Amino acid sequence: MSDAAKPIERAATLDREGLWSPGRRALTLGLVLNVTIVASEALAVSTIMPIVARDLGGLDLYGWVFSGFFLGNLLGIVVAGILIDRGSLAGPFVLGIGLFSIGLLIGGLAPAMPVLVAARVIQGFGAGAIPAVAYVSIGRALPEALRPRMFATLSTAWVVPGVIGPSLAGIVAESLHWRLVFLGLLPLIAVAAALTYPAIRSVAPVPAAAEGEHRIAQDARRRLPLASVLVVGAAMVVAGLSNLGPVPVVLVALGLIVGTQAFARLTPPGTLAARPGLPSAVLLRGFLTFAFFCADAYVPLAIQEWRGYPAIVSGLVFTASTLTWTGGSWILAHRVERFGPRRFLATGFTVLLVGVIGFATILVPTVPIVVATVTWGIAGLGMGLSYSVLSLVVLRWAAPGEQGAATAGLQLSDVLGTSLGTGLGGALVAAGLRAGSPGWVGLAETFAVAAGVAVVGLVLTRRFLPRASAG
Repeated sequence: MSDAAKPIERAATLDREGLWSPGRRALTLGLVLNVTIVASEALAVSTIMPIVARDLGGLDLYGWVFSGFFLGNLLGIVVAGILIDRGSLAGPFVLGIGLFSIGLLIGGLAPAMPVLVAARVIQGFGAGAIPAVAYVSIGRALPEALRPRMFATLSTAWVVPGVIGPSLAGIVAESLHWRLVFLGLLPLIAVAAALTYPAIRSVAPVPAAAEGEHRIAQDARRRLPLASVLVVGAAMVVAGLSNLGPVPVVLVALGLIVGTQAFARLTPPGTLAARPGLPSAVLLRGFLTFAFFCADAYVPLAIQEWRGYPAIVSGLVFTASTLTWTGGSWILAHRVERFGPRRFLATGFTVLLVGVIGFATILVPTVPIVVATVTWGIAGLGMGLSYSVLSLVVLRWAAPGEQGAATAGLQLSDVLGTSLGTGLGGALVAAGLRAGSPGWVGLAETFAVAAGVAVVGLVLTRRFLPRASAG
């Protein structure tokens, strides 16, 4: 065999190999490790937040602990997308993991709720780079046939954190101190980063011609200011909803005007109109995450504060939803080509709707608490059946040199939906407390909003991809 033919033969061999073959093992393991760390942190913080709020005070800022994280995510995603499209994935990875660690350290030492919110913003900025790096590394290093399996494998990385993480976090927070939940993850992050960096650095950048590099530089100068405007607009909306400004209605209106224009310019043309194809995929990711996380952030509050159960019960509920999310992702990976992404997406929205409505019934004191575990497990199944569909479509439709921008648009919609959902839920809960209403009122309104957004998303799935492309 000639020397010129050897790279072609090697590429063909890799295409036939699986995710854990010698040529791909390091990348697969590295991505799994980092998703495991992020999953552990997310599930742990969600579980212990009622305890943190009691210790630091400032229940009005409960929603901001989540919204602040995702507002930082918005900016981090765009910065990572710009750096990725300029070449190597190593720089965005180091930046992301570093800021994520700094945010954890400040959060673990926070003396008051505002400091914790600021720490979560820093942490979110760093965390925004991690999924962007993971998605693009999958797009660059794996053939299309292996991508569904890789996304399912990444969802499996939530299993161990989902099984032991929430319950362990609850036990540590109640028997020792909630600060150890933040600080205890730092050594694990150092180990994961050291193991992952060589694999991320080995992913080859997409070759770019001189005119392509010029276009990327121009695009970077455009996207970063727009991302900053989007973050400011989203923050204004959340602040107005939380009644933190002098004229909340004006804040919300201005935030919507500013943020909508920036979002439209940062995502594929036609996204706000749900144009079939890539635009509808990007928009629907936002509706999906809004519907789920608007309720998910307040699951522990409903269980621990309203029903009076310990944090370990919240941990079991999150374990159920994590396992079913993973199960749904594997069903998707093995059946998506047979049934098509549109059917999976619509089914996912429907199952999520059933789960949210079912979980809301635990606000009735006579409903057994086991219903919370079952129904939130149903909601997790809905996310597993639908979430990765949108990632697969974006990677399929985006040109190789534009995968950073395309995945950044998808993640922007993802995080914006999560931030607005958790922010609106926090505003409703805080408004109920200020009005002196029973604790279940704000929670019921939050779950009702989540269900309503799921219904709208289900309707919009009719615009998801032309039927000829659905398979």
